[in-house]
Amino acid sequence: MIEILQWSTLTVCGLAAITRVPSALRGKNRTVFYIFALMTLATLLSIRAPYFAIDQALGGVNVANLLLRFVIFAAIFFVGIRVTRGFGADSAYRLLTGRIGMAILGLISLAVLVLFLMMDTAGSSAGLVAMSDRSDRNGLLVEYYGAAGRAYPAYVSLVLLPAMVRACRSNLPALIRVAALLLVLGSVAIGVSLLFPVFPPALGSVEFVINYTAVLCFVIGLALIWVAKLRSGLNAPGKKTSTGK
Repeated sequence: MIEILQWSTLTVCGLAAITRVPSALRGKNRTVFYIFALMTLATLLSIRAPYFAIDQALGGVNVANLLLRFVIFAAIFFVGIRVTRGFGADSAYRLLTGRIGMAILGLISLAVLVLFLMMDTAGSSAGLVAMSDRSDRNGLLVEYYGAAGRAYPAYVSLVLLPAMVRACRSNLPALIRVAALLLVLGSVAIGVSLLFPVFPPALGSVEFVINYTAVLCFVIGLALIWVAKLRSGLNAPGKKTSTGK
């Protein structure tokens, strides 16, 4: 079931990226293309077989996992930019791109890098599962590393959540409100990921479901916004004439 979910998510992300190529080549909404492309790469790096092949090409020391973390950071950052601009959430935009947002991104990125360098990472292991069993110290470092990797996506999701909830309750077109609801669900799923350390081992599969649910909600939500824009001819879902902002 997990593999079906992984490959299905990869397919959805890949198709979404491909559909955005013509517009990106024309210089239109390239941010959306970057989001779909980065999410496709992130999903690919989270699947065991591609992860192993890519990591072996990079030296077999789980650099692919470090790359995955930064790809996710980039994808969620672009999601934040696109959503806050599209829905006119100026305060949320400043929290992501201003000094506070950049400082949080920089500190979390540094923490991820330092923790990675402190770990014994020899031998490709998707999800760093094998790394946890080498020693108590390494297991603890893996936990800290995973927590740091979830911190920035959670921050962006919490910043976006109020604007998305307002959009769900607004008088925007139904398709936009459905998209906002999906973005809310994706944000909540990412927020729940912060609780993974307290999940019992028996719920390991639930963690996969939560992670891929978040990806699918973001991708489908953004795709629906694009479809709604094509249907309505609006320049942005949060256009002032529609929301009264």
